[in-house]
Amino acid sequence: MRNTLTTKLFAAILISSFLSGCGVLAVGGVVAGASVLADRRAPAVQAIDKGIELEAGNALAKRYGDDAHINVTSFNQKVLLTGEVKNADIKNQAGAYVKAMKNARSVFNELAIGPNSTFTARANDSYLESKIKAQMIFTDKLPSNSMTIIAEGSSVYLMGILTQNEAAIAKKVTSNTEGVKDVYAYFDIISDAEKTRLEKQGKADESQPISTPK
Repeated sequence: MRNTLTTKLFAAILISSFLSGCGVLAVGGVVAGASVLADRRAPAVQAIDKGIELEAGNALAKRYGDDAHINVTSFNQKVLLTGEVKNADIKNQAGAYVKAMKNARSVFNELAIGPNSTFTARANDSYLESKIKAQMIFTDKLPSNSMTIIAEGSSVYLMGILTQNEAAIAKKVTSNTEGVKDVYAYFDIISDAEKTRLEKQGKADESQPISTPK
């Protein structure tokens, strides 16, 4: 069992490192995350999402301690809560806290009531996410860097900015991945025209130096 878990953990780390698109890139003499250049979200929105995750994650962990294991994922200011909580009161309170955050556009509270997941379960979730990412990145016409994937047990949650056709492909790829039972999609659906505009904007952004305020 230990060898199997170690192998899964190594595979998850290796694949995630390769697929995350979050490598460091030097642009115009300034270091910037490559994910900023490949994401359909504006860099400012990406920063807001990261801020929501950090603020809410830290606050909820401090407030509930061992009574909850809460994962906060924000994409385009839509916030997903997954994990486990001791009771319904904590679930509702956690959802209300995030809804009250000024930058949270909407909140999807998928917290399960029950004991905190084990280290083994979380390792399996990471491994499942990595398998799906591997399928996504090698699927034609699917912008994997404009999506995020969250696995909790056999359930998988998808968030991102996609066209209707891209969303259908993403859901199909996920549901066909071994180990996945349920797929829940919280996409922002855009038109083909908006997709083209965002892609052109992304290429324009890549050609410009990224500088920090003085």
